[in-house]
Amino acid sequence: MIQLYNVCKSYSREGSALEDVNLKIPKGDFVYITGPSGAGKSTLLKLLYVAEKPTRGQILINGQNVTRMGPVKIPYLRRQIGIVFQDFKLISTRTIFENVAFPLEVRGRKRFEISKKVYQMLKNVGLEHKLAKHPLELSGGEQQRVAIARALVMEPLVLLADEPTGNLDPDATLEIMELFKGANARGTTVLLATHDREMIRRFPRRQICLEHGRLIDDLTP
Repeated sequence: MIQLYNVCKSYSREGSALEDVNLKIPKGDFVYITGPSGAGKSTLLKLLYVAEKPTRGQILINGQNVTRMGPVKIPYLRRQIGIVFQDFKLISTRTIFENVAFPLEVRGRKRFEISKKVYQMLKNVGLEHKLAKHPLELSGGEQQRVAIARALVMEPLVLLADEPTGNLDPDATLEIMELFKGANARGTTVLLATHDREMIRRFPRRQICLEHGRLIDDLTP
């Protein structure tokens, strides 16, 4: 599903954000990307959804070499990738329903299909009763559930999450992890960047450990 070969990413001459990373993640896997701040976790995710390209090396996602992908093809790749951020990145002027519907609208889906899929997805995350609310009317945990619903509504092959529970309390973190586990059980490959050791202990999965941009360990529980 995801393969990295000798991937490097440099932002300056002083050092590399990633250095010679080699990695294979099978379809349907659930993987933590761990390491201290500045280890390269966010950089790795950015390379996977082609927000940036590597300085050197090759990245394959579902058989496609994204390092050679032109700007016309990148949006089509991203339709297969759901992304969840720590700060939610919801549109504050739109309702919860409209936020989750947005990626379907961009792709030209029919109104009836959008309504059906969005309602079902909000029901899956337990927020169908708040579909007319706006993001700032919700708690942090609820906003993150909306962000996850938006990422999953297109049924992506891959879900990337960058510190998705970093601003949440333990109860909200538990709810969010159950949503990720559910998506993974339905076949979505999940990569979750985190430094939350307690969460990793409670929900053990494969760990890709980064330090100073290098892959230093690959642990399977």
